[in-house]
Amino acid sequence: MSLVTSKAGASVYPGLILYRCLLWLALPFVILRLWWRGRRDPTYRPRWRERFGFYRQSITPNALWFHTVSAGESIAAAPIIRELAEGGASTNPLLVTTMTPTGSEQVTRLLGDCVEHCYAPYDFTFAVRRFLAHVKPRALILMETEIWPNLILEAKAQGIPVLLMNARLSEKSARGYHRFGWLGRPVLQAVDLIACQTEAHATHFQALGVPRERLQIVGNVKYDLDVTKDVAQDAAQLGSLLGARKRSCWIAASTHPGEEELILQAHQQVLSVHPDALLWLAPRHTNRTTQLIPLLDHLTQPMPGGWCRYSDLTDQSTVDASDLSVVLVDQMGVLMPLYELADVAFMGGSLVAHGGHNPIEPASLGTPVITGPHYVNFAQVFADLMQAGACITSEQSGLANEVGQLMSNTNQRQTMGVAGGQVVAINRGAKQRSLRLLEQHLKAR
Repeated sequence: MSLVTSKAGASVYPGLILYRCLLWLALPFVILRLWWRGRRDPTYRPRWRERFGFYRQSITPNALWFHTVSAGESIAAAPIIRELAEGGASTNPLLVTTMTPTGSEQVTRLLGDCVEHCYAPYDFTFAVRRFLAHVKPRALILMETEIWPNLILEAKAQGIPVLLMNARLSEKSARGYHRFGWLGRPVLQAVDLIACQTEAHATHFQALGVPRERLQIVGNVKYDLDVTKDVAQDAAQLGSLLGARKRSCWIAASTHPGEEELILQAHQQVLSVHPDALLWLAPRHTNRTTQLIPLLDHLTQPMPGGWCRYSDLTDQSTVDASDLSVVLVDQMGVLMPLYELADVAFMGGSLVAHGGHNPIEPASLGTPVITGPHYVNFAQVFADLMQAGACITSEQSGLANEVGQLMSNTNQRQTMGVAGGQVVAINRGAKQRSLRLLEQHLKAR
């Protein structure tokens, strides 16, 4: 594949030229979509200019730039970034960019003032170049699978090292990259270091042309989450809000459109066996809670006590929580105490073909996990939990039965919980391995 060096930036090749032309054609639709999302979700309105490379605030130059995209990547990267910020492992300032408001919220909640933060630009050449000129980063550290051609190639053209940490590439995604190899191969080959979660992921990257010497196996940094004492205290406080008696409860976490109705129907069946059961319904995006109100009003009519918002429950003055059947979780950053409190944790995004969400948090707290059939995003994690007997796979038709059986069987819950905790403990250490790789690579340049 022939490369032509552009006077303005990265080397170009036919696939990249086509990609950039398609982006320009898509620009009006990108702007329209951003406007439409801002109408439906006001959190997308502030700082929208940052998405096109226009920034009001100054950014300290020579920063280590972590691009974490959304909430999941921000949570995964936080332990590494905190170690760099607080442990003195880096003398460089730290910048964290995201693409979503939920990711921005997690950066603020988890990292606070120890990092600088802004939105990353969309992958238009003009926006990326404006961003790089404004920020002048020391290095770009991407998380998981965020591979954007202009972002990577323009950074490389300016001599900025590019690293991909906690990298994963499923077999399905690898097939997609093979189909678009005319665009993606030179981009992947431009990445200086890829720290993979598993050997299978490294094999997929190597098949796409990444030299083996640039691939390292470090494990999944999401296993290195910090569980503080506050989690148990917060869980106990939440339990006290529900009344004096101990209630069976389960959480459906990180749910997506199309799942909430199925979960509420399953909860109705659970109530026929466990009349005092409580469901914590936590949509992946809390800005959807208003959209879920009509569904909850309709499907909770036959349920004792109906439903309420989490924010109203914790206010302690507006809700009689003793007979509630459903609590709609409308706040970010509160799942850990709910996992601790719950008898069972169902991981959303798995009843619909979204790919599932991270089960490590409930497993680390000894809470049994249930997933639907679609969990490709965390295939290895779920495989490890299932092999250990810490996780059950269920179709929608069997979800109520699985939840009900676990609520009835204390010994099974305890056995599954212990097994989940052991899986998490065995797989810890990716954070330190990733930090060592990062430090070694940056020192060598």
